[in-house]
Amino acid sequence: MGQEFYLEIGSEEIPAGYIIPATHAMAGQMLRFLEDQRIGHGEPYTTGTPRRLVLLVPDMATQQEACVTEIIGPSRQVAFDAEGQPTKAATGFAKGQGVAVEDLQIKETPKGEYLCVIREEQGLPSKDLLEKMLPDFIAHVPFPKSMRWGSLPVTFARPIHTIVALLGGEVLKLSYGDVKSGNLSVGHRFMSPQRLLVKDFQSHRDNLRKHFVIVDFDERKQYIRETIQAVAQQVHGNILHDEELLDEVTNLVEHPRAILGQFEGKYLLLPPEVPITVMREHQRYFAVVDKDGRLMPYFVTAANTIPRTRQVVSAGNARVIRARLEDARFYYEEDRKAPLAKRTETLKDVVFHSKLGTSWEKMERFTALARWLGERLAPQQVEDLLRAAFLCKADLVTGMVGEFPELQGIMGRDYARKQGEPEAVAEAIFEHYLPKRAGGPVPETMPGALLSIADKLDTIVGCFGVGLLPTGTADPFALRRQTLGIIRIVCEKSLRVSLGDMIDQALQLLTGKMTEPRDTVKLGVLEFFRNRLHYQLVNQDGFSGDVVEAALDVGIDDLVEAVKRTKAVAHFQARPDFDSLAAAVKRVANIIKEEETVALDSGLLKTEAERNLYERLQQTEHEVTGHIQKSDYDGALSAMASLKPAIDTFFDSVLVMDPDEKVRRNRLALLTRTRDVFARVADFRKIQTNS
Repeated sequence: MGQEFYLEIGSEEIPAGYIIPATHAMAGQMLRFLEDQRIGHGEPYTTGTPRRLVLLVPDMATQQEACVTEIIGPSRQVAFDAEGQPTKAATGFAKGQGVAVEDLQIKETPKGEYLCVIREEQGLPSKDLLEKMLPDFIAHVPFPKSMRWGSLPVTFARPIHTIVALLGGEVLKLSYGDVKSGNLSVGHRFMSPQRLLVKDFQSHRDNLRKHFVIVDFDERKQYIRETIQAVAQQVHGNILHDEELLDEVTNLVEHPRAILGQFEGKYLLLPPEVPITVMREHQRYFAVVDKDGRLMPYFVTAANTIPRTRQVVSAGNARVIRARLEDARFYYEEDRKAPLAKRTETLKDVVFHSKLGTSWEKMERFTALARWLGERLAPQQVEDLLRAAFLCKADLVTGMVGEFPELQGIMGRDYARKQGEPEAVAEAIFEHYLPKRAGGPVPETMPGALLSIADKLDTIVGCFGVGLLPTGTADPFALRRQTLGIIRIVCEKSLRVSLGDMIDQALQLLTGKMTEPRDTVKLGVLEFFRNRLHYQLVNQDGFSGDVVEAALDVGIDDLVEAVKRTKAVAHFQARPDFDSLAAAVKRVANIIKEEETVALDSGLLKTEAERNLYERLQQTEHEVTGHIQKSDYDGALSAMASLKPAIDTFFDSVLVMDPDEKVRRNRLALLTRTRDVFARVADFRKIQTNS
């Protein structure tokens, strides 16, 4: 039975967005350490608050498992001379391993007899290993930004005040900077700042509750969800659903207390997104809506302390939001004095990028690209599409978006409606920014979808064209997100358009701007799309990497087809006979050398097995072509599977490398055509099998 390991790093207030990624990383780092050090353990648990990060590992073994290792040295033939005396190879190996020559052992291997040293390592106490490791562990907790404090060389998200490190209730002795570990934690910073003795996690969690700290994230989140809803119901309202805001607020407080606030009804005359954005983005307030989903002049906040007088706190919150709402009302009224078309003209004075020109030039480029897309995919909606393209960036130079950048697109849609633009135009102005985040909604209308693709593709190709490539740590133009956005729009809207042709059009429109060779840019953009599609299919859709690699190897020019192929291959892989079929296909592919293939001559097919394979192949080729033309990849793969008996019989009874050169080359041609049938859906050589 193992012991409980508990680590709590107490600090000053950590930014809300840092906490969850940090705790996940802590669990991963600890698991890697325990596995590397052969220390048994239970399932790690992590959580955090603004002032502490917590890691719990139950049932941790008190000692490493013993380990026996074999170190292979030189061969026996090299290690001893003709008289059986050790050579320099033997003495050198023994010296290097710290043993006498006579302690060396002989081990029989597939390659012959070799010298070896068998070393048995006794497990060290987990306590000693943890004490040595934990300072480096704390130093490597990842944060977007870390800081130093005082004159200390160490860093962390915020200055550390306490470190609780226990194994089986016993303090692990370590230090980080000027902070030494112990068994003392702290309660709530303002309501119970005294030191708290920690014996184990369960009793400590209960004790923290008494001292105004809910340490468990899920418990704290659920408490906030229930209490803010209860407060909203006091005015017959409901909290506007916002899971991201709820997560953020949960990591801003240790002892949440819901407080109702109110603002003047005149601000409800603004587009509802404006007050909601002001409350959410600037104050972290929860908006309140009525039973029909309409915004009400109320909000709810989650305070980190129990207020002495709720009315005073509520009034203070209202004063802050009132000032911002009044700014928004002023900008809204001023913005509507000038039509969007006039504001678009001012984009000529706004630099998009020094190498890519002004925002006006960018608008002209993606408008032309949108026209090209519209003429092919939605010819009846080209007029609305082009009008939306002309107006979609105008709100960037409005006062409202200047003050509240989160409202870009939202304000453009509202202003377009107010000035009488068609609804399709107004909606496309808003939708061309979608999706705004991973998993976010894509445009619903065709003008919005095509405009979004055109704008994003111009940015991607333009950045590649002037060498502004994303790195592992920096992607200032969000090219990864924008590429995934295009992929999602194309696939979810089933847009049948050539990716290569789209890139060619974007490249043509960027003539005179690019500093990189055109062919290099196109290849780079195509590879970038392939990598992003691979990421989407593996990390978001859950397909195995080898299946995705095999399916995408056929091509990604038609993104819709590429995804359909991947899904079909993944489904096909679940067949009980898949491994044996894949093995047969790999055998076919591996035996072929491209330079030896020639046109197949049916007159040279001598044996029944090869004639049978040829006849089945002709039928299968016809069936596969028909299925692929209908995008029925499940049907195509089923047809391919019917070839397996003929392939097996061919290899069992036919000598491919016949002495007669013509016969040999003809049989290779037959196998080449067999391989090519399967290669129309996937490169089966890249799929891992158990056979």
